[in-house]
Amino acid sequence: MIQFPRLKHDATIGVTAPSSGVPDALHKMFQSACDKMEERGYKVQCGQTVWTQVKAKSASGKVRAYELMSMLKNEEINLIIPPWGGELLIEIFEHFLFQEIKPKWVLGYSDTSLFLFALTINTGIATAHGPNLVDLRGEYWDETTKMWERVLQLEEGKSITQYSSTYFQKEWQHSNPSPCVFHLTEPTEWKMVGNKELVIEGRLLGGCIDVIRHAIGTPCGDVKSFQQRFLQGEKLVWYFENCELSVTDLRRTLVQMKLAGWFDYCSGILFGRSTANHPVGGYTAEDVYEALLKELEVPIAYDLDFGHMPPQLTLVNGAFAKVEIKNGKGYIKQTFKN
Repeated sequence: MIQFPRLKHDATIGVTAPSSGVPDALHKMFQSACDKMEERGYKVQCGQTVWTQVKAKSASGKVRAYELMSMLKNEEINLIIPPWGGELLIEIFEHFLFQEIKPKWVLGYSDTSLFLFALTINTGIATAHGPNLVDLRGEYWDETTKMWERVLQLEEGKSITQYSSTYFQKEWQHSNPSPCVFHLTEPTEWKMVGNKELVIEGRLLGGCIDVIRHAIGTPCGDVKSFQQRFLQGEKLVWYFENCELSVTDLRRTLVQMKLAGWFDYCSGILFGRSTANHPVGGYTAEDVYEALLKELEVPIAYDLDFGHMPPQLTLVNGAFAKVEIKNGKGYIKQTFKN
């Protein structure tokens, strides 16, 4: 049984850095993100880890775990959003106590998605893969990004539909600030492997494949127990985005996931856009997707709106989803059913 938190209109947002904090040179930029959220009616409570960054992390794993746990247990905090991702979130787990967590939203992507994945797997509490706090600092939000609020405010038992974006961002332009943060210039096309149309249904689960792969073989990655305990064997719709992996590393990772049984109850796989996926010896990401289609015999789609090439949908781990794609466009309908 999945538990779905609900975002309040006047919520207090807890900001902590379970992976990377904000270096001194970017404190002003980050403070502007907090100010914008307060202008929109939220209260913002920042932890100490947000303001420090040394040797690829905000603090020790123990300190990061303690601050995150404190915010998860704080009843005044309704939503937790890290400033952004990072590299070494995995270090917090040996200091973390999942059994003490009560339902509340945690939102983010990149390295944060490893925590989202582990939290849902271990507790059955839904988590939200979507924008980090710095992505929300603009004067306005684009049509895709702004759906994060509506998704997190959804009542249990209700449904919400998000559609493919019109344009996406090819590359960051930090020297040319945009009122909505992103520079959306490239036409969006959701693609499929071997199909003209695609329909998939199942429970959503996934994140940044670079980091969630490290949950394989650990308590944080016991997908079989998660399906039996919380989903009663329902099928999964997996979603992955590749931040930095080469195509061959992506292939190795997907094979490892298959061998670990992660795809045993899979109804389809969605891949987000990626600036990685560099070919190796002529071997491309499309070759990887085609191999996966032949092996698993489930629908495969790619270049969807999530990951490190904005904008991105807000995808809820544990939500029941229906995905339809046709002629390069599509939608994902999520239902918050136990």
